[in-house]
Amino acid sequence: MTKDAKLNARQARILEFIRSKKQAGNQEIVEFFKQSGETVSRYTIIRNIGSLFADGVVEKIGRGRSVVYREKETSDLLRFIDLNTYFAKGPDERSVRYPRFDGSVFSQFTQLFSQKELEKLTDSNATYREHMEKLSDSIRKKEFERLTVEFSWKSSHIEGNTYTLLDTERLLEDHEEAVGHSHEEAVMIINHKRALDYISGNKEKFVTPQLNDVLDIHTLVVAGMSVNTGIRKSPVGIIGTTYRPLDNEYQIRESLEKATTTIRGLQNPFSQALATILAVSYIQPFEDGNKRTARLLGNAILLAQDVCPLSFRSVDEGDYKKATIMFYEQHNARFFKELFIKQFEFAVEHYFLA
Repeated sequence: MTKDAKLNARQARILEFIRSKKQAGNQEIVEFFKQSGETVSRYTIIRNIGSLFADGVVEKIGRGRSVVYREKETSDLLRFIDLNTYFAKGPDERSVRYPRFDGSVFSQFTQLFSQKELEKLTDSNATYREHMEKLSDSIRKKEFERLTVEFSWKSSHIEGNTYTLLDTERLLEDHEEAVGHSHEEAVMIINHKRALDYISGNKEKFVTPQLNDVLDIHTLVVAGMSVNTGIRKSPVGIIGTTYRPLDNEYQIRESLEKATTTIRGLQNPFSQALATILAVSYIQPFEDGNKRTARLLGNAILLAQDVCPLSFRSVDEGDYKKATIMFYEQHNARFFKELFIKQFEFAVEHYFLA
């Protein structure tokens, strides 16, 4: 679970009180608990406020006794929603704000990262570039192969593939399918490698990705898997959510074109990659393989601009799916952004080391 994806019950009540008041000071919050009849010390309340501040959920305004707190992010795109509380209810019980596709969310993608976050990501990527400059061509190739194995495994695992990491390594390096697994699972993994190899050999295509580039990656993702390529012509349902994507082929194509246009207009590769993963997953333009295509396209954009690609090796599949559904149902990208940042930091720390 991401660091601030959950609050204890008292922190949740404090946040809701601050939201209701727009801003509140320590004494106001203490009085709120007194009036509610809950016996809790002033010190405990202030400690919980401090935790909300440290985790970036609220911010301080003023100094000394005049300090008040307000929610740090108030836009739907990035405001805090407690994942534990939200997903304690089933898909039919949750209050879904956007049960149907609404492409207006793409206009908010310029707000995905704060300046501080972008500076930190850029600094981390400078470390990656320094390491890459020191590596020989043969070591770079081996490291890319290692990341390819781990990405192919994890991306497939997120979609229910039961191959282990060692099975995946054996499959991709020795061409041996694992006993007790379906041939389709092997094909899914192999297709990841083929797509990454294609991306690596055609980086220039993904500096300004076009609709046809999205279609090309999807074709590689589902090759040999009895899945139709191209924009889907029928409705799809998504496990775990009541959100319904568009079901009209022409509207789907138009939405995908608008999304790629928006993504090309973003000013940095981190926003472009994150927006691509979110947008393609949200639109669900294909019969199958949407999220695999999205993750590969995100890496294509990063590689095209000399940015460290992600393996997603350490991501928790449950957290990944919850963060994705949160974006579908609430147009909230906060938790997916946090996953993205952590996976980027992980990649810089674990691959292509000099």
